[in-house]
Amino acid sequence: MQQTTLTSKGQVTIPKNIRELLHLYAGDKIEFIATDNNEVILRPITKKADDVFGKLSCEGRKTLSVEEMNLAIHKKMREKF
Repeated sequence: MQQTTLTSKGQVTIPKNIRELLHLYAGDKIEFIATDNNEVILRPITKKADDVFGKLSCEGRKTLSVEEMNLAIHKKMREKF
């Protein structure tokens, strides 16, 4: 069992092993669900594909095939290393 302390601002620190277990990182969203037993469930909010669709597209940017992306990665790796 993990314990933490509530601050005067109502904040708590989620222990590192719990963050790792839930794959939580800075900026992630979580939700608290109160049960009828006066217990609370902490659950990460996962994003659906529809929520992030189109985030990488930029107007005027040429789309690349997987092969073109792989070639660009290999070229950059050769230049850097």
